Amino acid sequence: MRIGLDIMGGDYAPGATVAGAVMARQDLPQSVELILIGNKDLIITELESHQTDPDLFSYVHTTEVLDMGDHPVKSFSKKKDSSLVMGFSLLTRGQLDAFCSAGNTGAMMAGAMFSVKSIPGIIRPAIAVAFPKASGGVNLLLDVGLNPDARPDVLYQYAMMGSMYVEHVYGNSNPRVGLLNIGSEDDKGNLLTKSTFQAMKDNPDFNFVGNIEGNELFADRTDVVVCDGFTGNVVLKQAESFYYLVRKAKIDSPYFEQFNYEKFGGTPILGIGSPVLIGHGISSGLAIKNMILQNRVIVESGLIEKFKKAFK
Repeated sequence: MRIGLDIMGGDYAPGATVAGAVMARQDLPQSVELILIGNKDLIITELESHQTDPDLFSYVHTTEVLDMGDHPVKSFSKKKDSSLVMGFSLLTRGQLDAFCSAGNTGAMMAGAMFSVKSIPGIIRPAIAVAFPKASGGVNLLLDVGLNPDARPDVLYQYAMMGSMYVEHVYGNSNPRVGLLNIGSEDDKGNLLTKSTFQAMKDNPDFNFVGNIEGNELFADRTDVVVCDGFTGNVVLKQAESFYYLVRKAKIDSPYFEQFNYEKFGGTPILGIGSPVLIGHGISSGLAIKNMILQNRVIVESGLIEKFKKAFK
């Protein structure tokens, strides 16, 4: 298995990214090759500061950096030797099994959509985020921003992808799928959710349990929650703000600490032809480490091949 990491991506790169790679290497078996993509001289200097043997990693040297302010699409033609663009190039050529970066989010989206591309049969990919339940476990919410507008057939596919992700990556054999709505009754919602509910009702592809409201996101009624990207992004940002308010108030709570982005590391783009994880721009070494380890689990689960078979 070959996992590529964009060393130059993120607000605290290359320090945080190299630190994360060092921590991840300690938890990865020797069969996993961790390929560090970026300026090799800077990488080696950082590894020396961690007193880590450079021979534990493989390298792809790049000379350019794709900054957070760079245009997402134009960067792929203007900065071909940047670590982010090189990562997608290696992925599409089959030289990586997975890729992760905390760099320019827009460029990551562009690379996923136009370089790796969607799995045949999938209408639109989605970004998924796990929310911790109060009783334990997580609710996988998708989409959280890739597609602000969606159709019923797109949301139906989100439910399939989310259900398969929870089953094969989290090990939940019969995940419950809910449709995020303004009420739990069957006839609630706008045109999109009403039409989607009818499509999901009595379907053979996943375990649909009906509409759920926003106050049930952290309950144990569902394991997967589906919505359009506009709604999902609002929910995600609100959850993030509550976490920072709890930290600011210095409330010591093991439950709220599960909202810390570092615990998950990165968010997967579901529906494209290779495992790609997007990290937060402010990712610390711990977040980078967990992003790498999460990508390993996704590759080992065979999720991409399962998607290809299901949507053929």
